[in-house]
Amino acid sequence: MALIEIDTIINAVFRSTVLPGFIVALWLTDLICLATCKICILVFVIIFIVLPLIFKFSFALQKGILFLTFITYPPNLDLKRPEKSGLYATRNFYITYRDQEEDIDVDIAVWHVLPNDLVRRFGRELQMDEATLANVTAPEEMRSELDKVSNKDASKYHEIEKILARDGLNLEDDDTRRELFEASLKATTNDIVLYLHGNSASRGASHRVDLYKLLRSLNYHVITLDYRGYGDSANLSPTERGVVYDSLAVYQYITSVSKNPVYLWGHSLGTGVATHLLSLLTDMSMPGPRALVLESPFNNIREEICAHPFSKLYRHLPWFDYTISKPMYANELRFESDQHIAEFRQPVLILHAEDDHVVPFHLGYKLYRTALDTRGKSWGPVEFHRFERTSHYGHRYICRAPNLPEIVIRFFRTYRDEQY
Repeated sequence: MALIEIDTIINAVFRSTVLPGFIVALWLTDLICLATCKICILVFVIIFIVLPLIFKFSFALQKGILFLTFITYPPNLDLKRPEKSGLYATRNFYITYRDQEEDIDVDIAVWHVLPNDLVRRFGRELQMDEATLANVTAPEEMRSELDKVSNKDASKYHEIEKILARDGLNLEDDDTRRELFEASLKATTNDIVLYLHGNSASRGASHRVDLYKLLRSLNYHVITLDYRGYGDSANLSPTERGVVYDSLAVYQYITSVSKNPVYLWGHSLGTGVATHLLSLLTDMSMPGPRALVLESPFNNIREEICAHPFSKLYRHLPWFDYTISKPMYANELRFESDQHIAEFRQPVLILHAEDDHVVPFHLGYKLYRTALDTRGKSWGPVEFHRFERTSHYGHRYICRAPNLPEIVIRFFRTYRDEQY
């Protein structure tokens, strides 16, 4: 044991001195002047010692690097008007709830995207133009089945029809839109997907909109939110606990309006939010969603930081864990999906691309193996789908995979009526 510790110390000393030692060697051999040597040493100290120490003691910087709320795209996006992002028949609204721990009111911005079968049925009443309606389709293999279901129980549309038949109907009125969209959640039998996005940008980022469009084409209601600090939600600094409770508030809203099955879908950092949310629901003895989809997940934030491209300069420093990983853990910025996935019973579907350079493929697969080893035998199963490197889906574009609709439909249908 002593020999191992000595070897570790020697390696640490070597790694921390090799670069400044090389600079000094260049000066000693007259390849650089003394002034250049001093400047290089100063730059080394600033980049590799001072900046990590600032990170260690700055909670604000840790949150900024993790959540990246300062990165916004696309530019000049009007989140109050989802149609500007190509989302017809979509309601923008806000949920306000009381954060008991911080003793503040939090406003959460939300989009509700109607499923395509409703849009096809009520397109003209929703004042959609003919060109848009012509492109509102379901996948070929689903159309006949959807038409049968639609014609079999037309009574489920009565509440929606009554609202749309009112004299002087004004779909721009917030109260009318709320009533109409909530009636669509209550009256129809379409399942609901609650989408939790990753860090940076907002619910209006183009790759997220692409996924909403796919899910609506499969006739799911899609409800997505911006956590505090993102988009036009409350201008508050996010924390792990904060974004999880923001998601809980939206989940509680959905279940207060509709009894239809809800599925949780998290992407990237949103996978950490999703697993933590399910663990929280279990602790609170609250009914959870029917199943969970984790797209491009990591196993915990500590290992994700070490594997992230941004850490390439720092990850081999002997003090990396001391100045980067441990401070975030101490400040409860953990997102320990590998722990939370063993704390709830719902089935899990993991999707990961082999060419993901933001959250490397091996972290998603490690989470899968951990789930297999730690979850109860009678719990919902865990599935893993890899997407080949040659498809070039990377971190954001699994939604473009031709076989994704089949994977999602089969997974949701299998566990729609199961209780774990």
